[in-house]
Amino acid sequence: MPASSKVVTPRPLREADLSRAEGVFTDVDGTLTTGHKLRSDTVRALERLSDSGLRVVLVSGRPAGWGEAWARQLPVDGVIVENGGLFFLRGKRGLRKVYLESPAERVANRRRLQAEVARVLKQVPGARLSVDSAYTEVDLAVDYNEEARLGEEGASRIESLLHARGVTAVRSSVHVNCWLGRFDKLSATRRFARVAWGEKLEPRHGRYVYVGDSFNDAPMFQAFELGVGVANVRAVLDRIDAPPAFITRAAEGKGFEELARTLLARRSRRAREE
Repeated sequence: MPASSKVVTPRPLREADLSRAEGVFTDVDGTLTTGHKLRSDTVRALERLSDSGLRVVLVSGRPAGWGEAWARQLPVDGVIVENGGLFFLRGKRGLRKVYLESPAERVANRRRLQAEVARVLKQVPGARLSVDSAYTEVDLAVDYNEEARLGEEGASRIESLLHARGVTAVRSSVHVNCWLGRFDKLSATRRFARVAWGEKLEPRHGRYVYVGDSFNDAPMFQAFELGVGVANVRAVLDRIDAPPAFITRAAEGKGFEELARTLLARRSRRAREE
């Protein structure tokens, strides 16, 4: 990941105009989770957002298998997984799965991706697929900070080698996610809004918040007027392609809870004023 020529400092969350927000798109690892765990207080924050009528959608690099479970069990409207390769939403006939690419494209890309990643793993000592790559359908993930401990240098080398082979590769807080295909978190979010709600997503209009913490959130931070980083995003601000506009005081799941409280308070204030 190339270093930015100038580090942009996000503004405090209190300066964000959340009065028009109708929903939240949120990353999971390092944003909802705290120390790799999902705290009960964070789940309660999701519940409070949903109960208030706000739309809540998870946007993660995690596998399709995780996404289906989250969509069934958590108080959310949908789940986008594998960095935008597919998503789940609730429909009239139950849970619906939507891919961003055709079956033929997925089969061809999957075969080539597996071969390219296998070549790269042989070149980096200690590199291995994440345990949950077994549950992916579109992308693969190389573990550098979950069970493995490859550090920044190892993650950067993996990214560089994959890029040289024509593979999209970008880090979350735990994995180097890699895929072949014309999608990312932002394109999938736009597609989700069309399919789920029949609307064209306009991230600059302030109707939706995006909250994240790492490199693979950069397309979302760049697009969303209300792009929010939880405090641990500070660790990558000097290297991320696009920083968030705003930042929470607290890190990880507590940062998300801070956002939820702030958003609900602004929503309540607006309702009283109207």
